[in-house]
Amino acid sequence: MSIRATAQTWGLRPATPEDVEAMAELRAVVMRPDLERLGRYDEHRVRQRLRDGYEAGHTTVVETGGTFAGCVTLRPGGSGERWLESFYLSPGLQGRGIGSAVLAGLLARTDAEGVPVRLQVLQGSPARRLYERHGFTVEREDAVDVYMVRAARS
Repeated sequence: MSIRATAQTWGLRPATPEDVEAMAELRAVVMRPDLERLGRYDEHRVRQRLRDGYEAGHTTVVETGGTFAGCVTLRPGGSGERWLESFYLSPGLQGRGIGSAVLAGLLARTDAEGVPVRLQVLQGSPARRLYERHGFTVEREDAVDVYMVRAARS
């Protein structure tokens, strides 16, 4: 079943510990094509990595019509930066501007704090285009991941 939504019908709420399984399942669905392409898909590991690193206090849930539709984590880093992690949106909602709006809101916060944002994205992932549109540039890359950064803007 696909969820139909526009920019007017979604909202954000703080994550709770109970959200972890919905997030782990969404991660498995969203990342599967890229992980399979890279020969790295593991049915258990793709979910467990999210469970192992989950911090509800730094995570926001995207909802449409009161239903879980995505998530994003903005975690403090060791050098004052923020790490953008676990940014997943249900496939039926992708391409409708929701991810861009969520990201723009997060970046407005980090800009106000004057801190850079870092992330890593899989090689060949279409998500990289979203990040580039929002000012992220490549810091380094390896065979699997691309590490990106966006300096704070005033």
